[in-house]
Amino acid sequence: MLDDQLFCPSCSEDTDHVMIKSGQENLVRCEECGMVHSIQKEKERLVNLKVIVSKDAVSQPYRIQIPEKEKLEVGQELLVDDASQDLVLAEITSIETDRRVESALAKEAKTIWARALDEVPLKISVYRAGRSYPIKIHLPGDEVFALGDVREVEGSKFRIVKIKLRGAGFADEAPAKNIVRIWGQEL
Repeated sequence: MLDDQLFCPSCSEDTDHVMIKSGQENLVRCEECGMVHSIQKEKERLVNLKVIVSKDAVSQPYRIQIPEKEKLEVGQELLVDDASQDLVLAEITSIETDRRVESALAKEAKTIWARALDEVPLKISVYRAGRSYPIKIHLPGDEVFALGDVREVEGSKFRIVKIKLRGAGFADEAPAKNIVRIWGQEL
């Protein structure tokens, strides 16, 4: 059964229909009278949407076209494909309609705010004998870090002892895109 009711030429009203054949010409059958008829495929309308993508401390505006009925939500990953710029995988951090909202249809959104996930900054605090020093690196967002892992970054070799997540406490393992900071003990 189709989600929306369709107009049946025999019943002369909107009724429930079942899809019989999908393709260039869709064939449907009316659930009320059993009449089979074709329907025009609805063209998907696209909206031109402004997306501001932050990479570390730099924000870059992009323009994308997406289906107007696509639901957008904070936390959702979005492929930002602006023909005049690079392709960027980003996470939606805010949606602006007439106000800031957690979700909206693309046609309702005026601006999408997002953070890049393809390459993310990662803060690391390495400590030894009561003293710590910071390291900041950039790496692919899908690289996974786990407690106990031994890493070498900028000449410092350390074991990961704590992983802090974005807005969700701590974890034993996580991809870089979800991590705020890593603490390590120098080896």
